[in-house]
Amino acid sequence: MGNLGLPALTGTDFDLTVSQFPIRIDGRDTLATGVNGTVPAPLIRFREDTPIRLNVRNDLDVDTSIHWHGLLVPFHMDGVPGVSFPGIKPRSSFTYEFSTPQNGTYWYHSHSGLQEQVGHYGPLIIDPKGSDPVAYDREYVLMLGDWTFTDPHRIFDKLKKNAESLNFNQPTIGNPKGLTGMWGAMRMSPNDLADVTGETYTYVINGHSTADNFNMVFRPGERVRLRIINAAAMTLFNVRMPGLPMTVVQADGLNVRPIETDEFQIGVAETYDVIVQPTESQPFAFVAESIDRSGQVVATLGPRPGMRAAEPRLRPVPVLTMKDMGMDHSSMAGMSGMDHASMSGRTASMAGHAAMGHGPDPHGAPVQLPRVEANLERGPGVVNIAAMPMSRLDEPGIGLEDVPHRTLTYADLRSLEPNPDTRAPAREVVVHLTSNMERYMWSFDGVKFSEITAPITFMEGERVRLTLVNNTMMPHPIHLHGMFFDLVNGGGDHMPRKHTVVVKPGEKLSADISAEHVGDWAFHCHLIYHMHAGMMQVVTVQPNPLIERKDRIDAALARPDAETAP
Repeated sequence: MGNLGLPALTGTDFDLTVSQFPIRIDGRDTLATGVNGTVPAPLIRFREDTPIRLNVRNDLDVDTSIHWHGLLVPFHMDGVPGVSFPGIKPRSSFTYEFSTPQNGTYWYHSHSGLQEQVGHYGPLIIDPKGSDPVAYDREYVLMLGDWTFTDPHRIFDKLKKNAESLNFNQPTIGNPKGLTGMWGAMRMSPNDLADVTGETYTYVINGHSTADNFNMVFRPGERVRLRIINAAAMTLFNVRMPGLPMTVVQADGLNVRPIETDEFQIGVAETYDVIVQPTESQPFAFVAESIDRSGQVVATLGPRPGMRAAEPRLRPVPVLTMKDMGMDHSSMAGMSGMDHASMSGRTASMAGHAAMGHGPDPHGAPVQLPRVEANLERGPGVVNIAAMPMSRLDEPGIGLEDVPHRTLTYADLRSLEPNPDTRAPAREVVVHLTSNMERYMWSFDGVKFSEITAPITFMEGERVRLTLVNNTMMPHPIHLHGMFFDLVNGGGDHMPRKHTVVVKPGEKLSADISAEHVGDWAFHCHLIYHMHAGMMQVVTVQPNPLIERKDRIDAALARPDAETAP
């Protein structure tokens, strides 16, 4: 299959040591916290449905952990301190043991403090137990990251003191007249696309900057599989290969119907596998440009080792619009005299529901479900409530609306196999993404994690619709541990199944979930400083006694001497 470009571990038993060590990035010496002395950590590779053991030793002076992102493992093996296990103390070890009923491209990372920002992440490939529906001649893993030479705790402190201190994109004259005051009222700038930009970050692929020129080799005509993982702490990237179409074959580890595109936006923690088939003997640039276009990282795919593709110029900085505020232009006429602060949470919420309905169920019929929803009101942690949240699944992501080539949207994605659970959901749980950007407060339903009094509760075996409403003006990659979202995008029985979904500013989207795995599961924004500031919850899947009774009956009936059910 060719060199993946990373150190790799294969088999069923893995020894991993977390420590601090010196590395060199972009020509500068720095310290990393990571696994087995490399950034990224070694590629871990094993086979679907095979029991494996991962022995993790902590050589740090502080606690650590490893979370297996997107893997369906028992909750006490999920690796989230304070939620599913106590963490790994300094100079001690913990053994993870599980087998996974899935295959594809995933990753692993620390869930302790801000360790992920300084190198504690690595790729993970689960090979299918049967044949792979994706044919390819060669493969590479491309792990995107945003490296900082500054202590991440200092970055967080700066954001708390002044949320705009690390955003060096200033408002442009492209901001429509008359909207400046409205942005001020929202305590936002139309250029607030990223909290931390290329001024602070060095963007990397597999730990290599553009200057380092991470190199991949191909033979003309080969089908090359690129396994792309966004392991950045805070950066959404726009990915393209000028002059070379990409066929997306997998999203978040699960196969999708192949779809050809020229560019896509990848949220933090998402993964996409693409096939490229270069026929010309020339180098091609693999470009990952930050969403705010403050920087990029470029690697080379070429017919000979050591080649360097041309680095494209950074494109103009995108500007946020009224849609990103949760309003459309048609609603603007009556807005000028409105006192935004006086609009009650319930009224705003109902306006959004009236505009949106609840979307179709997987079979296309409109549904009105029993709904659990917080009564959202403005306050210190909730500056904005979207008046008209709307579906944006057919949009490619901020800044890609007007590019002169094909772009991927969530609405384009269809699972390759039929969805395993096609039941309609029985109820809806609505979660609002909320913030006070000025104070760098991030939360769900206006409540930060340290102040939450009760988890979100699912019942084992139930089919539930999770609706996310983004009342902030930033995109948030939302990750739910322990289960996949079936993204309600009009795909019928082929909805794409994802472990992480980017909710655009002012957007309302829904995903249907089968609550199969009993336990406590982390649910959070994957922008690390947003999670650190409080944008996190716990989803508890409670055991269903009826399922346990059914299992006992089935087991009893399966016995040869069984005469009657218990």
